Amino acid sequence: MIKCILHIVCLTCILSTNAFALNEQSVTVDVLTKTTSSWNGETLPAYPNGQPEVTILKIEIPPKMKLPLHEHPVINAGVLLKGELTVVTTDNKTLHLKAGDPIVEVVDSLHYGINEGTEPAEIMVFYAGVKDKLITIKNIKDTNRK
Repeated sequence: MIKCILHIVCLTCILSTNAFALNEQSVTVDVLTKTTSSWNGETLPAYPNGQPEVTILKIEIPPKMKLPLHEHPVINAGVLLKGELTVVTTDNKTLHLKAGDPIVEVVDSLHYGINEGTEPAEIMVFYAGVKDKLITIKNIKDTNRK
């Protein structure tokens, strides 16, 4: 009887340990970025007052396409899911992204993105904005579009 109880206790311990190990093995966390500045080194601004609103966009940029010159009045960050993307500011600071790379975007700074690759670039972007306020402002004076 005691031998049977010991077997049950041992089996329970082994099974619970394996279940715990399986749970630990199924979850991984990789910090892609943690920063107080955008990719060009500028310090991120304070969050604006108002009702917070989070927007998540998945954007696909066709090969050889240049996005219009624009700016973001809110903090945003993303991860390039596939393809390649180059981001350029008006003072020619440049960031080249490949699939899996994170970006903390510039705020209140004109810039554009260009997919110079041969496949679509897909990026997931998270915007920390304020309800009823724009997250992207296109520069209507941009005449340098491809």
